[in-house]
Amino acid sequence: MKHLVLIAALAGATPVVALDVVPVADGVYALVGALSQRSAENLGNNATFGVVVTPEGVVLIDAGAGWKAGIEIDAAIDTITDQPVRFVINSGGQDHRWIGNSYWQAQGATVIASEAAVADHKDRGSMQMTGLNALVGAEGLEGTTLSYADVTFASEYTLSLGGIELEITHAGQAHTPGDAFVWMPSTKVVFAGDIVYIERILGIGEQSHSGTWIEVFEAMVALEPEMVIPGHGNPVPLAGATADTYDYLVNLRTQMGAYIDDGGDIIESVNVEQSAFSYLQNYEGLAKRNAQQVYSEMEWE
Repeated sequence: MKHLVLIAALAGATPVVALDVVPVADGVYALVGALSQRSAENLGNNATFGVVVTPEGVVLIDAGAGWKAGIEIDAAIDTITDQPVRFVINSGGQDHRWIGNSYWQAQGATVIASEAAVADHKDRGSMQMTGLNALVGAEGLEGTTLSYADVTFASEYTLSLGGIELEITHAGQAHTPGDAFVWMPSTKVVFAGDIVYIERILGIGEQSHSGTWIEVFEAMVALEPEMVIPGHGNPVPLAGATADTYDYLVNLRTQMGAYIDDGGDIIESVNVEQSAFSYLQNYEGLAKRNAQQVYSEMEWE
């Protein structure tokens, strides 16, 4: 395998924390990373990635957070199949969705992303590399260069490989401006990227919009998926995705709307009621930040 040569060439490339390989359906797998922060140990792969194995090669959903992060994903795929990765789909704009593109392109894979995602990559890539350097370290980022998708689309794209069809849809801004979900009709599995967080609280940042995020989730639900492979956490039936992501967003916006209507200001907006979701990992660190961001969104709606 090509990547084994690369591992030998890059000192320290072997990851300390491996990705968990979780079978989801026939030929479909989730590679589940840590729920914690990016670190030198996880190489920035603190996320969930999707794998579809076909007779003509592999489709990978999300590239990893760098060159060595790509090697880690490639090693996990080797435990599933000897087939090469033919296509990589960037499901959104977070670093672990796309900054590993150059690794996969060097292996001969074609990278696909929405036009909005690529615009976001170009806008925030330098900042994301600075953040990864601080969290993962220069050694963990060795070999990483920013590289963008080979194929782009506005709202919909159908990928066919080995008799398998994958329908990629960018329905609007969610966690990032270019988020897309990948629907596999033959298995009724949807790869949701950062549209869905499981087991850990989602993050709402300046690049997000909680209102359209809800609409994007609803567009995904219209497909009636039986299993959801999220951007973070383990695969779940649709009810689990709804509970940990959709219900959280709806609750926060409902609480914040009432708070704003009562004349509340941004300073105290952090205290709106979210405790029903305190079971989610990282709740203490993100809930109040999410509240202030949603206040900023909704103040002038």
